[in-house]
Amino acid sequence: MAVYNKFDQFARDVLDGKHNFSSDVFKVMLTNNAPLASDTVKSNLTEISAGNGYAAGGNAVPVTVSLSGGLARVSATSTVFTASGGPVGPLRYAVFYNSTSAGQPLISWWDYGSSETLQNTETFTISFDAVNGILDIQ
Repeated sequence: MAVYNKFDQFARDVLDGKHNFSSDVFKVMLTNNAPLASDTVKSNLTEISAGNGYAAGGNAVPVTVSLSGGLARVSATSTVFTASGGPVGPLRYAVFYNSTSAGQPLISWWDYGSSETLQNTETFTISFDAVNGILDIQ
């Protein structure tokens, strides 16, 4: 099971209006280098090389926002990376970020515990928590 982590700057970015969860495009990119909680924007990270089915910047992840009793929840459906024509990786971390906002601010990342390389036709699925979503703001 992947371990969820939040980038420290995200809380400030929300207050500064850098994220519009109703209209911005959010993505998940893959890296094999450990993100730091102090990282702030996509360019702070080293993404895996594009190719063989992995697009630079990662996959777009449509999000939904719900509100219940003062709790706003951001949720998303799973996203799948498929190696095609050769290997993808190695990879260990999946990073969720805002690809629309200036600088492409980081939100969170998941640590999958060990590096792996996808061989041709293999898939890597990121399944977001169907009950608790990606994040809550209260």
